[in-house]
Amino acid sequence: MGWKAAQKLIQNWKILRGDNVIITRGKDRGETGLIKRVIRSQNRVIVEGKNLVKKHIKQGQGHEGGIFTVEAPLHASNVQVLDPVTGKPCKIGSRYLEDGTKVRVSRGQGASGSIIPRPEILKVRTTPRPTIVGPKDTPMEFVEVKTYDAKTGMGMPEL
Repeated sequence: MGWKAAQKLIQNWKILRGDNVIITRGKDRGETGLIKRVIRSQNRVIVEGKNLVKKHIKQGQGHEGGIFTVEAPLHASNVQVLDPVTGKPCKIGSRYLEDGTKVRVSRGQGASGSIIPRPEILKVRTTPRPTIVGPKDTPMEFVEVKTYDAKTGMGMPEL
């Protein structure tokens, strides 16, 4: 990717995986669906069951070929998040509640200003955390050893 293309990447993504969106442009305009995947390197999203295209796949070792229907990515500017109260497309802003938590709110013309909750699917990790100790992990007996004392300065290298 060249530097010009890198400048056009969205810096602050407001559309998240699992959001309920409406397609505003393209052959599926006006239809709603859930975001299945966000491709940040291309400013694109894949909406579940929308923007279907036929893909010709050649037969290879371990899989058979044929013509398959797959979901093609849409540009992020061609979808809008639905307001949970009104059900209309809206922009997304952020606010801080009284207890200090940051929340997404609907904004724009005809928006209710209500809180848009984070999708539940984001709480599930796509790759689980490893539970077994690997060869590159530091053993616990070395982790718990105190090597520096702030009050006495023990453990500081001599410069």
